[in-house]
Amino acid sequence: MTSAFITGLAGATLTPDEASFIKAAAPAGIILFARNCVEPEQIRRLVGDAREASGHGDDFLVLIDQEGGRVQRLRPPLGRALPPAYAYACLYCNDEDGALDAAFLSARLLADDLKALGINTNCAPVLDVPVPGAHDIIGDRAYGQMPDQVARLGRAVAEGFMAGGVLPVIKHIPGHGRATADSHLALPVVDAPREVLDATDFAPFKALADMPAAMTAHVVFTAVDGGAPASTSRRVTEEVIRGAIGFDGLLMSDDLSMKALTGPLGARAEAVLAAGSDLALHCSGDFAEMEAVAAAVPALSGDALRRFRAALEIFARSEPYDSGRAQTGLARALGTTGRAPESV
Repeated sequence: MTSAFITGLAGATLTPDEASFIKAAAPAGIILFARNCVEPEQIRRLVGDAREASGHGDDFLVLIDQEGGRVQRLRPPLGRALPPAYAYACLYCNDEDGALDAAFLSARLLADDLKALGINTNCAPVLDVPVPGAHDIIGDRAYGQMPDQVARLGRAVAEGFMAGGVLPVIKHIPGHGRATADSHLALPVVDAPREVLDATDFAPFKALADMPAAMTAHVVFTAVDGGAPASTSRRVTEEVIRGAIGFDGLLMSDDLSMKALTGPLGARAEAVLAAGSDLALHCSGDFAEMEAVAAAVPALSGDALRRFRAALEIFARSEPYDSGRAQTGLARALGTTGRAPESV
């Protein structure tokens, strides 16, 4: 049995209580944060202990947010320095093919780094399209301000991860770039007309609808459902994510603990699953919250189980690549000073 949630952990070692919890609750996976990552051997041991407790072997998601720039849980010396997505947007302005190549090879290189630690899933790339006046929670995490550019660079990154056997999770479907608030702290409300959303915010996700996994946005789109954020809205899931966008991959919520959502943690988990997500994501590592989420979710079955199994197939991939070119591409992106955000 695999249950329909992913859990965080409290610290750098798996406690006896956490081991018993994972064995009994059977989460689909775990997600790591800086608090869980001290040095390489410790990370491998933590991941191995969690995997052993689950009894699922390789059929177990080990997630991390290793986007680059502001959002990377593994920082030097624990992990290599990574540029923000914006750096590739700057390269793209002058050399589209070179930027795509650098994005792919850098992701392929990162896939090897993650797999060496036992991490098989990266919550990236970000496909959100920021607009002037939006909150900067996305900002330089975006691959530009043009939907086609974001889609092309995002695809290169996702394909680089998959070529190395790491599952990419595109986010934050159907779009967080237009939000005027940080959903970690408040519930963003977007009032743009549906035709504008289709042409901009939703477009990169539609272009990458064939990807194996995605994370939802805690954002209200009044043109679709003014009463609930996308993550808890069945209308948004059915009409937009599964409908207009055409995404049929594994769908997980953004973190249940974020302040964009309200109510007990168990009720939040029930809400995202009722809306159509396959997995509820809970990140805090707070044990009481973990138990509440686990008690609220069912075992994976039906289409959710099918999508989960399809996502697991990515782990078997291992395509060769030129590591020297990858290092060069990464160095080029790190050295980019770029242009003003309005130009990318």
